[in-house]
Amino acid sequence: MAKTTQNRIAARFAELRSQNRKGLVTFITAGDPDAATSQAILNDLPHWGADIIELGMPFSDPMADGPAIQDAGTRALKAGANMKQTLALAKAFRAKNEKTPLILMGYYNPIYSYGVEKFAKDAAAAGVDGLIIVDLPPEEDAELREPAQKAGLDIIRLVTPTTDDKRLDVILDGAGGFIYVVAIAGVTGTVSANADALKPLLERLRKRTKLPVAVGFGINTPADARAMAAHADAVVVGSAIVRTIGALQNGDKDKLSLQVKDLSKSMQG
Repeated sequence: MAKTTQNRIAARFAELRSQNRKGLVTFITAGDPDAATSQAILNDLPHWGADIIELGMPFSDPMADGPAIQDAGTRALKAGANMKQTLALAKAFRAKNEKTPLILMGYYNPIYSYGVEKFAKDAAAAGVDGLIIVDLPPEEDAELREPAQKAGLDIIRLVTPTTDDKRLDVILDGAGGFIYVVAIAGVTGTVSANADALKPLLERLRKRTKLPVAVGFGINTPADARAMAAHADAVVVGSAIVRTIGALQNGDKDKLSLQVKDLSKSMQG
């Protein structure tokens, strides 16, 4: 049975609007630094301020990601992470938390290898709400989009500062959940985004879609998050969190949880 996943994402943004606040979207890599620690962090993120969670699907060639997330994927894969484990983490999270939207983010190869239709059904059954597939352009995503939408999963599309109006129309056609604005040129976690520079793109988006807008890539500090939250419906924090996990992966697990908690809370809008 398909989950009513769109309602979960829409409900969270409606709740944010009713509270007159902006959302915090947090990213971690599934299985980083190991399955048990990853599960514990995933389960606690909503208590630490996460309104929506992106769970990265580990992949050996994450071309859009910077060193921090690349290293997180490497740690996870070395610890035995795979798609089956990622979906198990999602299922265990959903058993404890029915309301927080959960999105799988990553690359198409692991999905293709798993089997596209099986992946869509299994992801929906695990309580996943949407997919962000960074290397699958809208012109080529029908083979995933159709089974995903049939299973109740939103396809969340990416927009960049260089996206022109013609291209924007293609991206918005079939998009769901929210629009993910990539704030910087280049890979994740390398430089901080400039909120003022993104204003024209965000204004164009507001005129063309009613979907909420979340901004990610380049949100490295609480100041970055506050500046971007002034213009967007939500901000996405990923590299800053996985850097914290990486720095303490072999240390005190309680200290790791505390530092991720403190960082997440500091990024709230």
